[in-house]
Amino acid sequence: MGYLILGVLIWTFAHLFKRLAPGPRASMGDAGKGVIAIVLLASIVLMVIGYGRADGAFFWGRNSALVGINNLLMLLSVYMFAAAGMKTALARKMRHPMLGAVKVWALAHLLVNGDVPSFVLFGGLLAWAVIEMIVINKSEPDWTPPAPQPKSREIMALVGSVVVFAVIALIHMWLGYPVFG
Repeated sequence: MGYLILGVLIWTFAHLFKRLAPGPRASMGDAGKGVIAIVLLASIVLMVIGYGRADGAFFWGRNSALVGINNLLMLLSVYMFAAAGMKTALARKMRHPMLGAVKVWALAHLLVNGDVPSFVLFGGLLAWAVIEMIVINKSEPDWTPPAPQPKSREIMALVGSVVVFAVIALIHMWLGYPVFG
């Protein structure tokens, strides 16, 4: 469980470093982007290894209703990521669609994974996304929504979301985590 907790903490502080310590981050210049990327990659490796090895109390498991809700939330989460990147209508209405997607993703996974390691991983990343939104909003209170995009972007985001969701589902099934039913 130690690797898992350490991975979540490193992920959180690496993302918050820019806003909590702007001077030291600025002094790193462009090279700092590479350093932060390596730290984030290390945190992901720690989370994956830690989650795979972690053991803890089990409170609830999967059932067909929760799996269906999870899949709908996951499709929404993937669309929110696409909306952020493609600056769709949702990105013009929502300041943090990517962080919102992380929150939806974490909640979806908590619905079907009721054990302590899942609480640490998905609950920890949910807490990070909430904290990140608060910190960004306080440090940068003014927000200008992106410019409107052609309707074709909306369609591409929707179709792309379904394709990406299908790929994610296939990878989960390949790894031994049934996605449907």
